[in-house]
Amino acid sequence: MTYFNPYDWIDRSLSTIERAKWSRSTQVITSLPGTEVTIDGQTLINFGSNDYLGLAGDDRVIQAAIRATQSFGTGATGSRLMSGHKQLHQDLELAIATLKGTEAALVFSSGYLANLGTIAAVVGKKDLILSDRLNHSSLKNGALLSGAKIIEYQHCNVADLRYQLEVNRANYRRCLIITDTVFSMDGDICPVAEIQALSIEHSSMLLVDEAHATGIFGTTGAGIIEAENLVGQALIEVGTLSKAIGSLGGYVAGSASLIDFLRNRCASWIYTTGLSPADTAAALKSIEIITTTPQLRQQLWQNIEYLKQRLSKQLPQLRLIPSASPIICIELPDARTAISIGSKLKQAGIFAPAIRPPTVPTSRIRLSLMATHQQLQLERLVNEIDLIFSETEVS
Repeated sequence: MTYFNPYDWIDRSLSTIERAKWSRSTQVITSLPGTEVTIDGQTLINFGSNDYLGLAGDDRVIQAAIRATQSFGTGATGSRLMSGHKQLHQDLELAIATLKGTEAALVFSSGYLANLGTIAAVVGKKDLILSDRLNHSSLKNGALLSGAKIIEYQHCNVADLRYQLEVNRANYRRCLIITDTVFSMDGDICPVAEIQALSIEHSSMLLVDEAHATGIFGTTGAGIIEAENLVGQALIEVGTLSKAIGSLGGYVAGSASLIDFLRNRCASWIYTTGLSPADTAAALKSIEIITTTPQLRQQLWQNIEYLKQRLSKQLPQLRLIPSASPIICIELPDARTAISIGSKLKQAGIFAPAIRPPTVPTSRIRLSLMATHQQLQLERLVNEIDLIFSETEVS
């Protein structure tokens, strides 16, 4: 028998990734989260963070995490069903349910785990999933894990979703519609009210991922569901504690029966160590700040409108992907151009990551705004983009 190295394919795959300009690597940040970060000894204005309200570096949140660590240690030490949990975990779940206006909530160790486990728990091989084509990886992989039949409908296209329901719904036991509310790589918003109406009409469940909406949209920061006056409707809300909430973890919010079912049938919750005391306390403090300090959201939206106006006035030639969120993307013709412009921005003191396939269909520079950005920082961004694009041929 001829021996061959069964791992040789890894190097060949890496070579293919390099040739396609899809290769990526991490960058070490040696500073607190905020509107400025230090990378490789260089201080950069930060437009690459999902910390939309600036809470990840807020001293009130940091101190809450420190106190929890001093009181309860660094880890949960095991799965919550086996090892028990802290009162902090229950307090956080109550705070999330109160914010979302639901009967109950369940906290996971990440938003990705929340999506994987929840989708796989509520549908199976006899069921149908209708998924927006541009959904986050966690939604898509949760659908695959479930074993259900998956049909992708055209992005944010209610007419196509209606057609797919009319043609396919009757052939399956259960149907689950899954969608982001704010799409993380474009910044656009799904027509959730119309989708919810369709789900009711066709006796289907609806799962929405509010990862990039919680803390930002709605009167109290509860998200798109609140902004669209859908609080109290029968649906499944999933989200993360790692973006506007500035901590780590994920959650599912919904009816008491749904949450009780997930405690008993959701593998990514049952078999995973609980959230650390520090992360739990940090999220609790952030939710308290979000619900009592609407000025943070107001400042964020002022920054969004200001930057859009400045870009539109000074750089009308930019191809901006339509957005109604803190995520503003400059579309570019290819990965090479995106990498080049991202590198030039970094040299100019701006951290704004180049996003390329296969993460997205088209290459882009993704700008993510924070409530704590100062107007001078936004001005600097616009001026540096103007200078770089004036020196770079972009077709």
